[in-house]
Amino acid sequence: MNTLFSPDVYLDAIKTHGYVVIPNALINELVESLMTDCHRINPHFSLAGIGRLNDLKIDKTIRKDKTYWFDGSSQAQLTYQALMESIKTTFNRQFFMGLFDYECHYAKYTNGDFYKKHLDAFKGRSNRVFTTVLYLNTPEQGGELVIYKPKSNHIEIIIKPTAGTLVMFESERFAHEVLPAINERYSIAGWFRKNASISGVIDPPR
Repeated sequence: MNTLFSPDVYLDAIKTHGYVVIPNALINELVESLMTDCHRINPHFSLAGIGRLNDLKIDKTIRKDKTYWFDGSSQAQLTYQALMESIKTTFNRQFFMGLFDYECHYAKYTNGDFYKKHLDAFKGRSNRVFTTVLYLNTPEQGGELVIYKPKSNHIEIIIKPTAGTLVMFESERFAHEVLPAINERYSIAGWFRKNASISGVIDPPR
């Protein structure tokens, strides 16, 4: 087992609040393996964009983090994706959501990097249903995740990045931001998606 929690931990919280924060969600060995994998591909991180596919653009006034999309090139990635697949299956069984797949990337924030308040569901293509964030290290300062109350500028919760903590929340419901980093901050950002297909064409990831 690579997780340290049962489905009841997140199902009840998601049903009641729409989000959950699970400290020490994964065994230390897996978190450390994922962090090692980040170091392996560190030279290949690229500046994150806004939007997707043909609408993708770089805007450093909105976000300055760097990302690397999972490509299955390490056992750590494959193990993490398998865990997320099991959570996806549980969501579908409990909530009849019809989640189709899971996509994710490593995210690296260095000193001064941030991501301003936003929603993860793309305009007109609301296929992202649940957002996940797994923290891979514990920076001394900065990089907090701020989740806002639905349709409000009032803060619901501020989460300090801590290695092994898993956060999940409804993508269309909760706007959120990452405050400027001071120390390096590594995480995995991911999304459980529905298939927003058009004329039978499978909706592509990212």
